[in-house]
Amino acid sequence: MTVRAFFEAAKVEGVQSPYDTIHLKILYPAQIPDQLEKSRGIEPANPEKAPFPVVIFFNGYNCDVQQYQWLAVKLAERGLVVVLFNWITESLPGIISLTPGIDLEKMKPTIYRTAPTASALPALLTKLEQLQNQGVLAGMLDLQRIILGGHSAGGRVSMENADPRFFPGVAASFSYGASSRGILTIGYEPGTILPLPDSLPLLLMGGTRDGFMVNSGELYGVSPGDATTPVIRTFQEAITGGRNDSYLVILEGANHFSIVDEPDSTTVRPYLDLEATQSQENLRLLMSEIIGLFIDTYVHHQPEASQELEQLLTIANPLIKSFERK
Repeated sequence: MTVRAFFEAAKVEGVQSPYDTIHLKILYPAQIPDQLEKSRGIEPANPEKAPFPVVIFFNGYNCDVQQYQWLAVKLAERGLVVVLFNWITESLPGIISLTPGIDLEKMKPTIYRTAPTASALPALLTKLEQLQNQGVLAGMLDLQRIILGGHSAGGRVSMENADPRFFPGVAASFSYGASSRGILTIGYEPGTILPLPDSLPLLLMGGTRDGFMVNSGELYGVSPGDATTPVIRTFQEAITGGRNDSYLVILEGANHFSIVDEPDSTTVRPYLDLEATQSQENLRLLMSEIIGLFIDTYVHHQPEASQELEQLLTIANPLIKSFERK
């Protein structure tokens, strides 16, 4: 399937200029235009799989949108519209960075779970409503089937905000290299695992070589530990499960940036990571297949996808360390 993209911008209410603007890249399934449309530069959406569910992907801190385009293309090829975005703003007091949009105030113990922690998401959803009314995707978006996905801090945003109480159109979420550990400096006890919404299908993925999980313990009041323990504890303690639609997948040899295409060494401190011991390309292909089948199963409701996902995760594969579902 042909994939094309266009750019948009959205304003975030309550944020001071010039840090109040999000820049979006929206990838969609396209059809080959006829000669007249070619001359106009118009690339219409392919209506065969419309209305399209929408994936909103939240980047890790200081990870540029382009570093996740490989995944966005893979998902758009499956009949999804994918929203990537860059938001440069004050992520911490006095620190300007590329951020997935985390409202630390809403993460404090007295407020957490009473309000959304995703400061970018309302503006992104408003922009999607506008795109549903005009432009190349007009009338082709399924805004009742929105999937939140993300990496690292962005993965946390996706998990914490997949809550129909706050965002009724969200249908599922997925993350890589993320946990729900409580941050010491905003009031949590050492080693705290915070609860997640636990009302929608959830896919948590982690890697056995995730150096950021190993080396970030001081933020959460714990000593350096195993690369997978925070992700596993999140799966075990943050959700009750019981519907068999929550998954934990640990990838053998994958590090924190296995989901990223060429991390920027000038901004993301890759020296804190461990070296991957498996092919990054093979790991990314596996990730995209797992994510795609998860969405096909729980958002597209395709029975054959459920069987394929089960087989992919249970048949011996040197890239999969472990798999759980509850």
